[in-house]
Parts: sequence; structure tokens; C-alpha cells
Amino acid sequence: MGSQVVITVGTFILLVTGLLLGYVLSQLVLGYLTFNLLTFFGTLSLILIFGTLYYVLFWQLRREQSHSSYSATPSQIDENEVSESYLKNRLIAKLSGDIAAAERLIEQAKEKYPGMPEDWYCERVLDDLERDRR
Repeated sequence: MGSQVVITVGTFILLVTGLLLGYVLSQLVLGYLTFNLLTFFGTLSLILIFGTLYYVLFWQLRREQSHSSYSATPSQIDENEVSESYLKNRLIAKLSGDIAAAERLIEQAKEKYPGMPEDWYCERVLDDLERDRR
């Protein structure tokens, strides 16, 4: 909630600063404002404020996005889960997309060889399919 307030206020100030900067620069270009030390420092300060707010606002957004994507998956995905899904996808591909048949073969392997890791069953079924196709 606090970061949303920072983003909202920062966006508003960024918008106002951008409008002021655009107005001052247009008046300088059109010749309605004389270019002196005061207008130079005023324009420079508007540019610095705009740049700083832009940087801080997008730094906050990037930090919030990386934090939300990290907190969306609190447990790190380990290699076993990745290899298991890869092996399962390979098995399903070998069975021409028949997910039910892949699940049945894995369940049969679990009954025949209890207590093994999930990826082992997928490897076993893949090996059995390869052997049967030869």
C-alpha cells in the first residue's frame, strides 16, 4: 500500500514538473521569456527534478515488480520439478499427446516400483517405451 502512494504522488509530481518544464521551455523558445541567470537556473532545476523523479519512480516500479514476481513464487523452483515436468512432457509427446495414457503408465510404474522419485518413474516409462518400440 505504501509503495502505491509513492508511485501515485511521484507520478503526479512528475506530471506537474513536466508541464512546467514544457511551458518554460516553450516560452524561452518563443521569446516571451528572456534568457538570463534566473531562467537558466529555474529551467535547470526543473530538468533535475523531472529527471530525479523519473528515475526514482521507475526504480520503485522495477523494485515492486521484482518483489512481486519473487513473492509470487515463495519457494524456489528446484531442478527436480523442472526435470520432472520436462520428462513428463517428453513422455506425453511420445504418446502423441495422450495425457491419460501417460498418467496410467506412470501409475503402473509406481505400483510396480514403489518409493521412487517422480522423475524416476517418468524416465522408467520413457525407457520402457523406447525398448518396446525397438
